[in-house]
Formats: sequence, C-alpha cells, structure tokens
Amino acid sequence: QVQLVESGGGSVQTGGSLRLSCAVSGYTYLRICMGWFRQAPGKEREGVATIYTGTERTYYADSVKGRFTISQDNTKNTVYLQMNSLKPEDTAMYYCAASSRLLPYGGTTLQERVYNYWGQGTQVTVSS
Repeated sequence: QVQLVESGGGSVQTGGSLRLSCAVSGYTYLRICMGWFRQAPGKEREGVATIYTGTERTYYADSVKGRFTISQDNTKNTVYLQMNSLKPEDTAMYYCAASSRLLPYGGTTLQERVYNYWGQGTQVTVSS
C-alpha cells in the first residue's frame, strides 16, 4: 500500500504562487507515476500534471502548461507542484495520486482511472 498526504494549499490573490507537497509513505516502489489532480465545485476531477518517478519525465494539462511545475525529491519521498501566475479558475481541491502501472507517456497519465492511490486533498483558493 501507498499513503499520500498533501499539504501547502491556501488562499492567494490572482497572480500569486503556491507550492503543494505530497508526502509518500508505505511501499513507495509501487509508485511508477505520480500525478496532481484537481476538482472544482460542480466539476469533474481533472488531471493537472504528472511525473514518472524513474525518468522524471513530466506531462501537463494545457490549462497549466508554463505556469505549474511538478517535481520530486526522492530523498524525502515527496512530490511537489509549484503553481505560479495563479488564476481564479485554478481554485479547486488538489489531490495527489500514485499509479503502480506502466503508463504510456502522454494524456493517459492525466486520467484518474489509471491511478490506484489517492490522498485526501488540499484546498487552493485564488481570489480576483
């Protein structure tokens, strides 16, 4: 099993920055791909950014490309999501997820169905 705990959410104004953290524990070798997802009220959960833990190759949703950066620190078993130039439409609950599957690079990694471990989420609110 893999346990995921997110932190770093909060309230910022438009144009501000936040860094989310996802602490990973348990059978960490099971996490082949890590992802950040978000869900706004009344909307479906969507993939934001993903990283392959072995190669550190990353993939982003078009809506955050150039503004968000996913990274990892294997010495701390932590995955980060640096969010810059935040917009009100970025307001959502953000979730960290881990997949133990070998996923093809690309949009598949942004699909929540391929992830089998999830954190509880951290709230991000961006005000105009």
